[in-house]
Amino acid sequence: MCYDVKAQLESQLKRAMRNADEHSIREIKEKLVRETDLPLFHVTGFQHPKMFIYTHDSPNYPVVSQWGLVPSWARDKKDIWNKTLNARGETIFEKNSFKKSAKDKRCIICIDGFYEHHHHGKETVPYYISRKDKKPLSLAGLWNEWTDKETGEVLNTFSIVTTEGNPMMAEIHNNPKLKGPRMPVILPDALEDEWLVEYRDELDKKKLEELLRPYPESELTAHTVGKLRGKHAVGNQSEATDYFEYTDVKVEY
Repeated sequence: MCYDVKAQLESQLKRAMRNADEHSIREIKEKLVRETDLPLFHVTGFQHPKMFIYTHDSPNYPVVSQWGLVPSWARDKKDIWNKTLNARGETIFEKNSFKKSAKDKRCIICIDGFYEHHHHGKETVPYYISRKDKKPLSLAGLWNEWTDKETGEVLNTFSIVTTEGNPMMAEIHNNPKLKGPRMPVILPDALEDEWLVEYRDELDKKKLEELLRPYPESELTAHTVGKLRGKHAVGNQSEATDYFEYTDVKVEY
């Protein structure tokens, strides 16, 4: 699962910065950032934050999108978007909520890192997971535009694709209610563009499915942080990723 993330402007601009177009970067910072909820030190998908995504049509210039994909057939966003924060990679080409986006509307979400909860007795302990080299993570996502028939409002929305957890995530994400550990699909830098290719046939589908694999634990790091939920939650503050020790819990990976 991936319901909690950290996303700073610098990380969200990862792909935009590849071309080093100063005019475009300045335009993004002056015009687009105000439409987002950045900076996000800790945010949960259930808050439906507005963030940047990159699409096939705009692979290097960010688009503002809201977390929680709303499929075109949905009558009301409130009935669906809490259920579509994540999309299981194993079923995105079959599930009604995602199959059209899986073919035609894939996206990339660049973030600093994500949070996951470890079950330790009656307590849940949050961890912050990021790349060891401190570079942004590029997550595989799905997006869609949805029109509210009552108000005429057009929403651009997205979902984060997940896959089976790697060995590190298997230890951290040990929720007994789940069939197994999960983690977001993190795209290797060299394969990012492959996620945005045009879908033409079953061969393209197979190539896309090959990208939906666990990211190597050797390239990730994790450490325990303060509470993210409840009355003691840190909130959207820079301290959200600070180290915090718990009794009898592994502090760092």
